[in-house]
Parts: sequence; C-alpha cells; structure tokens
Amino acid sequence: MSVGGSGGGAKGGYPPQTIIALGIIGGLAGIYLGHFMPAAYSFFGGIGAICATVWGADAVRRVASYGLGTGVPSIGMLALGMGTVAALFGLSVGSFAGPIVAFIVAVIIGIVIGALSNRVIGMGIPIMEQAMAEIAGAGTLVILGLSVVIAGSFDYSTVVHNVVATGYIALIFIIGGMGILHPFNASLGPDEHQDRTLVLAVEKGAIALIIVGFVSSLNEGLMAAGVNILIGIIIWYVAFMKHYALIKRDAYQVVGTGLLPSAEELQ
Repeated sequence: MSVGGSGGGAKGGYPPQTIIALGIIGGLAGIYLGHFMPAAYSFFGGIGAICATVWGADAVRRVASYGLGTGVPSIGMLALGMGTVAALFGLSVGSFAGPIVAFIVAVIIGIVIGALSNRVIGMGIPIMEQAMAEIAGAGTLVILGLSVVIAGSFDYSTVVHNVVATGYIALIFIIGGMGILHPFNASLGPDEHQDRTLVLAVEKGAIALIIVGFVSSLNEGLMAAGVNILIGIIIWYVAFMKHYALIKRDAYQVVGTGLLPSAEELQ
C-alpha cells in the first residue's frame, strides 16, 4: 500500500454505525439461515455475504479517502486474506458458534494489522485500526456466506471438503475481494458519492452469488443452484439499474460513443 494521510474523512448520508450494523447482523443472519434451512435456501448465505460486502466497501471508502492510492486493491485482498484465516480457525474450534468466533478473531487480527500499519509502517491514517478491524470482519463474513452457498453448511469438515479442498476458496477469495475493493476503486474521485459506491457493492456481491450459485450445483443439486442463481440475477438487475440511474444523476453528461472507427476510416 502507498502511504496515506493526505486526504480526509469520507462523507456520506449513511452513518458508519448503520452500515456496520447491516454488515454484522445481516451477514451473520444470512450465514446461519443458509446453514440451518434446507439446501434450496442456501442463497441466504449469499445475501449475508452481500450485506458484509456493502459494509466492507464502505469501510474501504472511509479509510481510502485518506489517500491510500494503489492501496485500495491491496486492502481488499488483505481483507479476504485475514477473512480466510479467521473463518477456517473459527469454524474449526467454534462448532455452532463458529461464524461468531471467526468474526471476533478477524476483528482482533484487523486491529493488530491496523496498529502495525500506523505505528510501525507510519501510514498516519487516523481510522486505520478501526477500518482494518471492520474490513477483516467483513471479509470473514463474505468468506463464510459464499462458502455456505457452495457447501450448504458452515460445518468445518463440509466447508473444507467442498470449498477448500476443491480449490473454490480461491474463487471466493477473488470475487469476495473484488466486491469489497472495486466499488470505491471504480468510483473514486471528486464526484464519489456513498450511495453510488455502495449500490455498486451490492451489484458485485450479487455477481458473486451468481458465480457460487453455479458451483453449488455440485453439492446441492440443480434445483438449489437454480434458486441461488435466480436470486443473484434479480438482486444484480435491481442494483445495476439503480447504479446506472445514480451515474446519470452524478455525471455531467451521458453520451453514446458509437462504434469504434474502422482502420480505413482512420487512414
């Protein structure tokens, strides 16, 4: 990450406390519903992951507004790295309370990394410790939510067998990290607005649900996979249309460029 400190705190209509509550409560509720309900309802894990993605994206915009620069993509990948470690540890020791244990461990890891970033590396970002704790917690809930969609459960052995051993944990790592880092990365600049950034996070979270929905067919059958994909497509369409409306609201002008000129026309 590049050294920050030159910017200032991000402003938005939704206070951080509201987004944090959405991420934690919505994320954990979705994970537990996806675990305990029949396989056809594993999409709840994806909805929980979307809630956590929105939280993570808001935390990224708040900390990145201080001038992270190239650190925006890095911090998203770091979130999922911390999340993967915390998720597997929590599920391995926590049983029924596994997601909660994983979340608490992730927050602790995030605080430690935030403190090292500020006090050792000297990044000088006032909210670094809090932001890293939030991003780590959100990343963990994203990992767990998408794993529940694929495996139909957060049982440790089931997740290891169906998500980790198969290599799908790498897929979750990438699409989960993109959902957290991309919204602000795509919207940064003087005209960045919180609502447009967070709606984009919903869209990216929905794409993640669609992708893992396809994978879920291997463990839960075509019926459950079809439900997962359908729910993801519906959420994606609503979020996409909302995002496009917000783009038109914020842009100076929206015009069609037409087709690229042919080689003959350029000569």
